Amino acid sequence: MMFRKPPFKRKEYRWLRSDGTPNFDNRVYSITGDMEIIAKRDVVSVSPTTPVEKALDIMSKHYRSLLVTLGGELKGVVFATTMVNYLGGGDLFGIVANRYNYNIFRALKEEVIENLMVKNPIVAYIDMSIVDVLELMVVNGIGLLPVVHRDGRVFGVVSEHDLVRYLYGIFRIGVRAEEIMSTPIITCSVNDSLWNAMRNMVKYGFRRLPVVDSDGSVVGIVTAMDIVRFFNPSIVYSKLTSSDIREVLQIPVMDVASKRVVAVEPGSDLSVIVKAMIDNDVSSVLVVDSDGKLHGIISERDVLYALTVKEIK
Repeated sequence: MMFRKPPFKRKEYRWLRSDGTPNFDNRVYSITGDMEIIAKRDVVSVSPTTPVEKALDIMSKHYRSLLVTLGGELKGVVFATTMVNYLGGGDLFGIVANRYNYNIFRALKEEVIENLMVKNPIVAYIDMSIVDVLELMVVNGIGLLPVVHRDGRVFGVVSEHDLVRYLYGIFRIGVRAEEIMSTPIITCSVNDSLWNAMRNMVKYGFRRLPVVDSDGSVVGIVTAMDIVRFFNPSIVYSKLTSSDIREVLQIPVMDVASKRVVAVEPGSDLSVIVKAMIDNDVSSVLVVDSDGKLHGIISERDVLYALTVKEIK
């Protein structure tokens, strides 16, 4: 499987000039530092023959992605959204349905990561500048890159999260939440099944979906990592009364969603938004007014947009 962009949906055009190149502010070009300084070294890699069951167990310990390596060479990447796709959200679920007849035990124990991973992933090289890496992320619409030496040896990974933290000191004052939030938002109803939420994640290309009640008030948020943690074998197996994966896919989404929601108001300054993300160790905040109405969502990608472009559009 080659790297595929999600079918939607963010306003990626906001970043780009008419010629398709990023519209970065001049300040960005003056930032020093390369991937050897910024990239995380404490990454976990697995082999191509690692069973899905083991990969889920590893990922559930807060790793949003796993590098797939063989002899120190990068072979592919497995994202949390890859797992959501395989476990019911997208076309990879066809493997579970057709090869394993929906048997969750066989689908987790017998299937190997090599058949799910993103092959030939876009990479950042260790000597690349921040600007080069930002451009790779922006143009390709991806939020995490493996970092490798020029000879192909794996060094680490760099994510939007790492860049937001590194660029924290140059944030703009005076940019409001309502100017950079993504909207309209794809949401889940409290009455939705987990399966429906997973399908929408894959269909619309979002890693997180707010959950709203009948009045439109936010009551939780479900993320791709919430789903990965739920499908950790030590958890999901205890929920089963049969081997059919469709049984657990029908549970209410709120059984998996987090009720802890970090929110800011539409007029909140960018500095408040970044501080809320860092203090709460989250990758997004919801934009909610004083009446509890959901206006939008701000992810780390939206923050990077606000930090780096010449003009907010």
